[in-house]
Amino acid sequence: MGLNKKQKKQIDVAKKKIQNLQTLLNAARAQPDDPQEAPRLEGEIVKQKQLIADIQKEG
Repeated sequence: MGLNKKQKKQIDVAKKKIQNLQTLLNAARAQPDDPQEAPRLEGEIVKQKQLIADIQKEG
């Protein structure tokens, strides 16, 4: 069975969050003011990718 509208929207939102987090991560690496910022952002990206995988697995 394919993904429904809600699942597609959730994936779309998660992908946009990943893009935003990737931009923030690149900025955090370029200017490392807070040493915990980069690992936190990397963790958030992993969570979003896992969310996408879970949604796709459901559908």
